[in-house]
Amino acid sequence: MSSATKKKSSPQNGDMKWWQLALTGIGCTIGTGYFLGSSIGISITGPSIVFSFLIAAIGTYIVFNRLAQMSAKDPQEGSFCYYAEKAYGKWAGFSCGWNYWCSSILIMGSQLIALSILTQLWFPNLPLWVSAMIYSLLSISVILLGTKGFDKVEDLFALIKTAAIIMFIVIAVIALFGWIPGGPKEQPGIPSSIDKLFIEGFTGFWSSLIYAFYAFGGIEVIGLMTIRLINKNDAPKAGKVMLSLLTVIYIISLGLAVTMVSVSAFDQSESPFVTALADYRLAFFPHVFNAAIIIAGFSTMTAALFGVVTLLVTLAKDGDAPKVFSKKIKKWKNLPFPSLLLAVAGLSASVITALLLPDKIYEYITTAAGILLLYNWSFIIISSLRVLKELPLYHKLLSFIGLLLLIAAVSGTLFEKSIRPGFWISLLLIALIGAITLWMNRKWKKEINQ
Repeated sequence: MSSATKKKSSPQNGDMKWWQLALTGIGCTIGTGYFLGSSIGISITGPSIVFSFLIAAIGTYIVFNRLAQMSAKDPQEGSFCYYAEKAYGKWAGFSCGWNYWCSSILIMGSQLIALSILTQLWFPNLPLWVSAMIYSLLSISVILLGTKGFDKVEDLFALIKTAAIIMFIVIAVIALFGWIPGGPKEQPGIPSSIDKLFIEGFTGFWSSLIYAFYAFGGIEVIGLMTIRLINKNDAPKAGKVMLSLLTVIYIISLGLAVTMVSVSAFDQSESPFVTALADYRLAFFPHVFNAAIIIAGFSTMTAALFGVVTLLVTLAKDGDAPKVFSKKIKKWKNLPFPSLLLAVAGLSASVITALLLPDKIYEYITTAAGILLLYNWSFIIISSLRVLKELPLYHKLLSFIGLLLLIAAVSGTLFEKSIRPGFWISLLLIALIGAITLWMNRKWKKEINQ
């Protein structure tokens, strides 16, 4: 019997309704991966990016559905780490937990740098490190509000980000009808051939999948929050609503963007939605959307910080991290101060690294961190095949389809030169975590034999 089975805890009484979880999920998911990363996807596959996002939505839904089903059956604080341990043993829970912690720290660092660069639109002389420090302090302030405060802030951000996307859709439709002055001399419209739909062929489309999956990153944070549902069986419903809304607005907005301007106009450092409306006389739009992107990046960064702090507490409780990280300050809304302090230290080191190393090297590292998240998603599916043994055959078939889609997204990075090194770095990080896990496994065996 694994230690996960032995230390099973009783479900907590939840305080969150399913629609609140769905709304928080939207807030944790829409980030710079969608507002900025989609430009890179468009540049390598063209209008077919909408199909990339549709495939990513299907894969993400399968992952979240399996996680939600396991949470409904056996609600636990450790979420995906607990289920990995329950399915395969302590080594699986340990490696999944630290894999997620390390990748999230790196991703938060890159988000901070992105936010600092975006802020220079209004404050061009403000040093990047000052902006990064300000955003870090603001993010920590949100965590200090406690779980209920975090929920309210993320819900507000979700409404703002969703409103920004809907605003673009409305303005884009009005512009296409010719009711806004300006616009490009030629609009490509709906692609009339396969070559125009897939500008770099099948390999370009394959490589673009990783950027589409990036835009759905954040579901693992929602997995950590499903234990707070009043009715744990509502977790799959929350996931369906969240992902359905995200998929619809993602595909419609991207579909409009790629029909308004030529693919060559998209810049990897600029949001595709700003590019799509750049030739129209809308002086306010770049500023409004820049603010929306900053809010999106800040929101996903804060959600990731919340996730790593919450997970480290659980890892410490389970003996997979020093016990000091499980301590909480009761006088301050049960704040897990040691866990938060380590996350802040890791985040600071990540930002300093980003400022000191050449841009490309850090881009490779953060790309690798994103790939590590997909490794964790794969383990969620693999774990569900053991934990949810009573699943019908078609659900098991869906699990294998989801696994294949994740493998496709990761392997597609080998075909794109700009991110290929990130794949090899992800393997290096996996090897490092694996080596530590092997060392810890020997320690666990000695403790059992004593």
